[in-house]
Amino acid sequence: MNNYDGLWLKSLTKTLLDCDTPLQAAEAELADFFRRRDAGERFELSVDEALGEGYCVERTGGVYHLSGGNTGILYGAYDLIRELHNGGEAEKLASSPRYPLRMLNSWDNMDGTVERGYSGRSIWFEGNRFDYDPERIRYLGRLLASAHVNVLCVNNVNVHAPAQRLLTDLLPDLAAFAALLRPFGVRLMVSIDFSLPLSSGLQTADPLAQEVQKFWNETASIAWAAIPDLAGFLVKADSEHRPGPNAYGRTHAEGANMLGRAVKPYGGVVVWRAFVYDCLQDWRNVKTDRPCAAYQIYQPLDGDFVDNVILQIKNGPFDFQVREPVSPLLLSMQNTNTALEVQLAQEYTGQQIDLYAMPPMWKEIFDVLPAERIQAIAAVSNLGRDYFWTGHPFAALNLYAFGRLAWDPAIDPAAVIDEWIRLTYTMPDTDREKLLTLLLNSRHVYELYTATLGLCWMITPHTHYGPNPDGYEYDLWGTYHRADRNAVGIDRTALGTGYTAQYPPELQAFYENRETCPDELLLFFHRVAYDAQLHDGRTLIQRIYDDHFEGCAEAEKMAETLQSLPLPETDRQEAVKRMAMQLKNAREWRDVINTFFYRFSGAEDEQGRTIYP
Repeated sequence: MNNYDGLWLKSLTKTLLDCDTPLQAAEAELADFFRRRDAGERFELSVDEALGEGYCVERTGGVYHLSGGNTGILYGAYDLIRELHNGGEAEKLASSPRYPLRMLNSWDNMDGTVERGYSGRSIWFEGNRFDYDPERIRYLGRLLASAHVNVLCVNNVNVHAPAQRLLTDLLPDLAAFAALLRPFGVRLMVSIDFSLPLSSGLQTADPLAQEVQKFWNETASIAWAAIPDLAGFLVKADSEHRPGPNAYGRTHAEGANMLGRAVKPYGGVVVWRAFVYDCLQDWRNVKTDRPCAAYQIYQPLDGDFVDNVILQIKNGPFDFQVREPVSPLLLSMQNTNTALEVQLAQEYTGQQIDLYAMPPMWKEIFDVLPAERIQAIAAVSNLGRDYFWTGHPFAALNLYAFGRLAWDPAIDPAAVIDEWIRLTYTMPDTDREKLLTLLLNSRHVYELYTATLGLCWMITPHTHYGPNPDGYEYDLWGTYHRADRNAVGIDRTALGTGYTAQYPPELQAFYENRETCPDELLLFFHRVAYDAQLHDGRTLIQRIYDDHFEGCAEAEKMAETLQSLPLPETDRQEAVKRMAMQLKNAREWRDVINTFFYRFSGAEDEQGRTIYP
């Protein structure tokens, strides 16, 4: 199985394949790097457990002194290598993580499929069992450690059989898999089925039933005996037909706390996803508003969760759309451990076909979030068995950037993108700057030709790729834009669905006022007539036309830039192939959406461009 080197790391050495601890891995990485660098430099390592995951590097003459905790020493090694490789002096480095839990959520099923997986089949599951190349799993651990990701959840949050057996007869296989990742400081987490007690012969999964509590206590004891550094359990409950405590009249806090108490003796955590809403909504019902759901369910429970339960909240109130406001739940749970959830898998943002660099989007989220409110960060994986690991070779940027920003959310997006380019490709500065600009602008370009002005869910149902403006409009998922001949958008102010009231007063006033609400979120928060004038003087309908034409034109310029870059031949071929698919997608979005709104509004394009009747 191919270990693609272009992500940002050189090939595995024999020493790295055989290493047993992060200290040994750090020593092997630095020895290999300094040998290749051939500058007469040396390094010295010392473990200081007081530093935890942090580290310190000081240079004395030609010697780099690196100290760190058990995994911190490995993170320090990677950061020292990065600084020196990218031209830094690295006279003195010191760093520690902002978020102690930095997790990759893999939606892998044991039959080898990956839900919303756009990089091929699972790297470690096939045929309803573990099936992997041990060398590639070592490479995976190294890859994650180099980006400072420290937890991998191995299976889909939608737990499908036989994944329930990961905690029973498949536990030895899970333990063997964990051992391959342990030298790189990567711990495992397991997605669990809340109704698992029923499969053991119990008649209930009620979290307050003593026999259920006993079942989970025993399950946790067995699991941690096999994998002492198991991070914990991830749970999706009472969401999209998954079982949960509501079936027994219990709250989510009661369900999560039962599991939290079961894993607490072993230092484990329970990560409880807050992605819960009415997925059987009647489109005729204009009062129920899906973005309101998570706050309505969980905010009244603030303070009710035990201290090793972490509430995992998606970055926006919908579902990883091109642009959403920050979830108000992230701003309101002052007495609950919370985790920010983002998505590397580009489910609604191009599926690792269309270019979409995520760091600028994440920076917008981090700039709004109070730092003390978030204890963890998780990302839905974009990895698979594909030759390039991430489908599009440039999609590896998002994995790298996730780890870097989870470690330090203050890093400038342009800086982290530039880091990744320097680590992955060798090219002249002029070409590197072209690639940097292309990647920095990619999200804006995608947004222009797909979901401008905060419009969501105008995408093809089920596959989630390509335009279908009414695909979800009369469906059950609460995914509406309410376009008619007069206007488009949903009034989410106090006079509408009331969603804005979930924000702190300052943000509520900001979004409710048409004059201060940013145009890029206008149709998320407001219902607007087609002839209404926007901040730049254009009418809404003209802005819709202009954005879609501009987005498509910018995609064509991106294709020209990409053709000119001196990429390795394998990367160039794959990137050019996917860019051709992106151009087709951009043109389809431009024409379908413009025609959709032309037929409603009857308004001609002021510039006389082709809009199909």
